[in-house]
Parts: sequence; C-alpha cells; structure tokens
Amino acid sequence: MARERLSGMADDATWHEFASREELAEALASAAADVLQAAIERRGTALLAVSGGTTPGRFLAALSRQDIEWGRVTVTLVDERFVPEDSPRSNARLVRENLLQDKAAVARFAGLFSDANTVEDAADRAGERLSHLPLPLDAAILGMGTDGHTASFFPDAGNLKSLLDRFAETIVAPVHAASGGEPRLTLTLARIVEAGFVALHIEGAEKHRVLEAASGAEAHLPVRAVLDRARQPVQVFWAP
Repeated sequence: MARERLSGMADDATWHEFASREELAEALASAAADVLQAAIERRGTALLAVSGGTTPGRFLAALSRQDIEWGRVTVTLVDERFVPEDSPRSNARLVRENLLQDKAAVARFAGLFSDANTVEDAADRAGERLSHLPLPLDAAILGMGTDGHTASFFPDAGNLKSLLDRFAETIVAPVHAASGGEPRLTLTLARIVEAGFVALHIEGAEKHRVLEAASGAEAHLPVRAVLDRARQPVQVFWAP
C-alpha cells in the first residue's frame, strides 16, 4: 500500500493505493473499525455514516467482521434514494444485507427514508431523527461518481449551493437532480466535514482521473468541497 499526498491538494487528502479491491476493502474496514472503537472508548458510543452504490459492498461486508463493540455503534447513511427500504436501489437495503450482519448485526441503524408525501418532508423527518444521535459523526465513508459528485451533491442539483454551505445547520437535505434519477436525501456538507474521520472510497482508472481533475483545473466538481473543508485530511482509498 502506498501512502502519499494527492497531487495538487496539499494537505487536503492522503492517498492509499492497493493492488486489489479486496485488499482495499479489508484495509478500509480495519481503519474504520479502529476509529469507531476509539470513539467508543472515548465517549461510550460511535456514529458511522456509510454510502451506497455499487462500490462499497466488499467494504461493508469486511467491516461487519471487525471485532469491535458493535452494540455501541449507530450506523446511518451519507445519502439515500427516495425509495422504500425494500427497493433494490435502496442504500438502507444495501447496508442491511452487507454491513448489519455477522458481528455488526447488533449495531443500531438509523436510515434516512420515511414514507412521507414528498422528499422534502422525508428530509425534515430524517433530520429530526438524526438530531437525537451523538453528532458529530465519528466516521463518514464516501463514494464518488464519474461526474465528481459525492454524497448526493450532484453537479446539476438545483440546491447545490446550499448543500455545500459549510455553515449550514441543516442535517439532511432533499435533492432533485436529473443525473441522480429519483429524488434523494443527503447529509449536508457541513455535517460530513465535521466528522473525525472522512474516507473517500473509489475504484478504477476513470475515478482516479476524475479525482485528479478535481484537484486541479476542475476544482468546481462537488467532491472538491469535501477535500477542501474536512476537519482532517480526507483519506482516499483507491484500487484499480
């Protein structure tokens, strides 16, 4: 595994490179588990936010096998589609089937979806639920799309400016973006960047190129906002 600063980003990110996606999953799971256990020892509980999509399945399964005090961990989502939790497109379903298994089966789960009339109402409900959790997040595990979005910060989101407001008090916001398909619910940038540990999990050459572009000429890409504003350098985990 190579560790180095991501070119063009100064102290904003640390690069962790692996020969295989399996090695990446195990390393990221170990790193996240260490952060969660340290939080438990420090304050008696830990709060983790994870992402959905096609990339994190291996990581979530590897994390479920980590030997930590899972009964003291609450898991939530970085973002969610406005679909029922039994939908194959639900991030909550992905987490239940891959992370809330094995040793992690005793962890508490706080999802973002609710059967509200609108995604705006669902965001308000989710924000109220999460306000009772032990914020700030101890760890946030992000993904990234080839358009440079992370969480549900899509470049064509109508409210992108407010989503990326580092001083916003909102916890969960609704998102309408044509590129995102159905409406979304997302943690705001302000809640993500206050996490004690922020990791960006990406795989493949195309996402590598996108992240390099975000570090230079394409600094407008949403992922750059996380890299610039996180409390600690973002830990980038990449494999071909």
